[in-house]
Amino acid sequence: MKIGLYFGSFNPIHNGHLIIANYFLHNTDLEKVWFVVSPQNPFKQDFSLLNEYHRLFLVQKAIEGERNLKASDIEFSLPRPSYTIDTLTYLDEKFPQHEFCVIMGSDSYQNLEKWKNGDRIKKNYNLYVYERRGFPVEIQKSKSNIVLLKVPLLDISASLIRKMIKEEKSIRYLVPDSVMEEIISAGYYK
Repeated sequence: MKIGLYFGSFNPIHNGHLIIANYFLHNTDLEKVWFVVSPQNPFKQDFSLLNEYHRLFLVQKAIEGERNLKASDIEFSLPRPSYTIDTLTYLDEKFPQHEFCVIMGSDSYQNLEKWKNGDRIKKNYNLYVYERRGFPVEIQKSKSNIVLLKVPLLDISASLIRKMIKEEKSIRYLVPDSVMEEIISAGYYK
């Protein structure tokens, strides 16, 4: 099975994330998309990072009933900070029957050489790249392991959502209703 891995803090997951995952699922050869909740991103020092189990639960709430989308806690048991190459290596060993691909924004693609073993990721894995505003990407035709899609993007960020929650503003329509209800009832990001 061909599985797209969408890595992120998902702090919190929002409709922009869901649109990207759904678009790749229905416009490429990916059979499933896993949201890989990263407990600690080596490039981010975010003091408003919600506990990883709470973030995983919010992802689960967001994709409830979707059979081709999965919330993954695979990085919770791996050394921290979370490095994509380590996760990919672990998944290849644990699930040799699957082919794992990486879903990433063009901003991440442009910085891939700064990642741990970024060259190995680029060489050995299929990359599914969506173009983000301000980060244009041109991919050589010879790079057959890279799929570039123009995904309909919303200008939503998790940091905007956290800011709005702190300011006691509505986040309705930015996140799924089930996620909004959980954030409000648990008092997250106050």
